[in-house]
Amino acid sequence: MAKCMNSKERVATTFAHQEPDRVPVNYLSNPGIDGRLKVHFSLDADDHIGLLEALEVDFRGCGAPYAGPKLFPDMPDRMICEWGIHRRWAEHESGGYWDFCDFPLQDATLADIEAWPMPSPDHYDYSQISELCRCFADYYIVAGGAGIGDIINSTGMLFNMEEVLVRLMTDDEAVLRYVERRNAVLLEVMARTLEAGEGNIDALWMGEDLGTQHTPLISLDLYRTHLRPIHQRYIDLANSWNIPVMVHSCGSSSWVYDDFIEMGVSVVDTLQPEAKDMSPAYLKSRYGDKLAFHGCISTAGPLAYGTADDVQREVRETLEIMMPGGGYALAPTHQIQDNSPVENVLAMYEAARAFGRYPAYCG
Repeated sequence: MAKCMNSKERVATTFAHQEPDRVPVNYLSNPGIDGRLKVHFSLDADDHIGLLEALEVDFRGCGAPYAGPKLFPDMPDRMICEWGIHRRWAEHESGGYWDFCDFPLQDATLADIEAWPMPSPDHYDYSQISELCRCFADYYIVAGGAGIGDIINSTGMLFNMEEVLVRLMTDDEAVLRYVERRNAVLLEVMARTLEAGEGNIDALWMGEDLGTQHTPLISLDLYRTHLRPIHQRYIDLANSWNIPVMVHSCGSSSWVYDDFIEMGVSVVDTLQPEAKDMSPAYLKSRYGDKLAFHGCISTAGPLAYGTADDVQREVRETLEIMMPGGGYALAPTHQIQDNSPVENVLAMYEAARAFGRYPAYCG
């Protein structure tokens, strides 16, 4: 019987389409459920690492926080980041979140975009990356996230979503210039992040939401014209470090996976099982020999609305489909929402441990 792996070995083996000792797991959540989980485990409110350890999560994030000057003035009841995106607090019955608002570039001209303040790659703090990689040496370290390299969502936060889609379809020079300026900064930040990691970062994570629940959000031609060339820059950067790329995409997004494969994407993330052509069985049979998978446990299904038994059943059924031959890391399809009961979230991770072990390894 083979010995158990550490987290770094486990995820690397999985993403190489081989069977590890057990299916790796990841964790993403909204603040409300995150806080309740920390209370359950008697953790301090800011003890994120303690929660990851309690849930036996195999992934760790690594990035460079913004540390530069304030580029936009404060506004009452608004949170404004270094990109000028406006957010306001929205309460709901389970908690709340910072929702996008105001859309200050929705009427922007090319001149407005040229004048729009942008952070500099020099304004990010890379000083802790090497130490983080040392501390997380046994874990699978990922740089970036779902918002890195994305064009539609991030631009929509400033222009509004309808405006972005119309402008992309009409080859609008203002929105294309904004996309170019933003990604020039982010690509350099990512390059410096990987350099600071000194070869100890295991993957680059980027994103682009490309589907509704039933259809593509944009045409394949539009993707190839305006999005693919920019996404390819991040993939080429990762290739220069010989690390895989994981791409987040919500909704019915498998229509673009053949392009992803051509571009060199290794792992796809989110995988909402209720969306068209996104069921675990479809993905495994259609793409399982070419792509690895991260996600599949719906945050809008039993995790939020069912019982703990329902969650365990969903996890077990998903694992039975996705486990054979490796290539699957169990994770929520998005951040776990605040309406998810604590017992359901615990059931998800308990089921992963109970049903996600491969027989060739230790129990």
